[in-house]
Amino acid sequence: MELRIFTEPQQGASYDQLLAVARCAEETGFAAFFRSDHYLKMGSVSGEPGPTDAWTTLAGLARDTARLRLGTLMTAATFRLPGPLAITVAQVDQMSGGRVELGIGTGWYAEEHSAYGIPFPALRERFDRLEEQLAIITGLWETPVGKTFDFLGKYYQVRNSPALPKPAQRPCPPILLGGTGAKRTPGLAARYADEFNLPFVSVEDSAAQFERVRWACAEIGRDPDELVWSNALVLCCGRDEAEVTRRAAAIGREPAELRENGLAGTPAEIVDKIGRYAEIGSRRIYLQVLDLADLDHLELVAAEVMRQV
Repeated sequence: MELRIFTEPQQGASYDQLLAVARCAEETGFAAFFRSDHYLKMGSVSGEPGPTDAWTTLAGLARDTARLRLGTLMTAATFRLPGPLAITVAQVDQMSGGRVELGIGTGWYAEEHSAYGIPFPALRERFDRLEEQLAIITGLWETPVGKTFDFLGKYYQVRNSPALPKPAQRPCPPILLGGTGAKRTPGLAARYADEFNLPFVSVEDSAAQFERVRWACAEIGRDPDELVWSNALVLCCGRDEAEVTRRAAAIGREPAELRENGLAGTPAEIVDKIGRYAEIGSRRIYLQVLDLADLDHLELVAAEVMRQV
């Protein structure tokens, strides 16, 4: 099982705080640093100093780290046009020496759109736009150098594009899709995803959704074993119950609830729960770290959990 660090900077974080977490993750052996793509806090936290842009952050980390994979869970398709997004991700991939992964979704948080003047269409249209964006982004990246790319969709039209720049990873960086939708989500994953991710979903519900995606792969003749299957879960690890309780309180949660819905408890408890996800085929766990100042948390998991999974 591969362990990755996943942060939620909209809850309140500067670039320097994110860099400290990323460097700690790199030094302690985690495989990747991912961040959310949101422009507004959630819950009762202040959100100060304010939002940071996901791809601006990853561009900085591309130069300030050396080994970590870098990516988003998930970039909101509502935030960016597909052509400029393809350019941005390709450039950050070049800046990192080929360490970038693009997680992308429809966008879902209506309030952040109204807070920053971003259009927020109905869900069906958001899925339609996401599907066109995936076709355009992959099409631009996969077009041979010297050739041009065209796409005529309902929402986006691309004509005579030089399809540049190219990412360092060829033909393109890995694409992550995810979510619990029973219809369109599995179909898009089967067509476009290198990895399918489920955030904050139980073992049982994960198994059911993985199976839907496997069926969608079979319907188009794709081997589902080509996909990496992964989960994202909030982390709250402690050497003893007092430390678990302290870390839960720091993020405004209860230990019992976190044990039920996340990865909480002693290292042994967390190893056991990760094993249950492994049994249904999950091969990566994104550890949602909410207290970015608690670097000892990462060091504990690296020392006591990572070596056992």
